[in-house]
Amino acid sequence: QVQLAESGGGLVQAGGSLSLSCVASAGSNGIAYMGWFRQPPGKEREFVAAITWPVGTTYYADSVKGRFTISKDNAKKRISLQMNTMKPEDTAVYYCASGWPGRTMSTLVKGYAYWGQGTQVSVSS
Repeated sequence: QVQLAESGGGLVQAGGSLSLSCVASAGSNGIAYMGWFRQPPGKEREFVAAITWPVGTTYYADSVKGRFTISKDNAKKRISLQMNTMKPEDTAVYYCASGWPGRTMSTLVKGYAYWGQGTQVSVSS
């Protein structure tokens, strides 16, 4: 069982920046990819970004491309999401997720086996 611990988030004005971080617990050695999803109020959970191990290939939703950057720390099995030029429509609960062992990267919710507890990100206009 992999446990994911998220940190970061909060309230920011439009145009501002926030950073999220997620650390995977022991037992995560077989994970080939991790990602971030978000769930806006009243909407379904959606893909934001993902990164692969060990190469570090990144993937982004079109809505965040050029504004958000996902990165990883190999030694600590940690991923981060730097969010710049934020917009009110970025307001959501953000979730860290890790992929199914042995699988290839996915942008679908079902492509992820373990999830963090979620952290609120709010962007005011």
